[in-house]
Amino acid sequence: MPILRMREIREMSVEERERRLADLKAELIRLRTMVKAGGTIENPSRIREIRKTIARILTVNNEERMKKR
Repeated sequence: MPILRMREIREMSVEERERRLADLKAELIRLRTMVKAGGTIENPSRIREIRKTIARILTVNNEERMKKR
């Protein structure tokens, strides 16, 4: 799954963002579990990319929530 840019995230519907957020969180848990088990992952920087993408999605969700107030 490629990195999502802010423009792409803002163009998504709320349901699509929530679905992508759940997928990213599941992937992050899987990668962290592999690292904790002593295994190596193919691309260690992927964990950082996923964390940043999750933060971007949450930022857009919070911006949308603040607009509604």
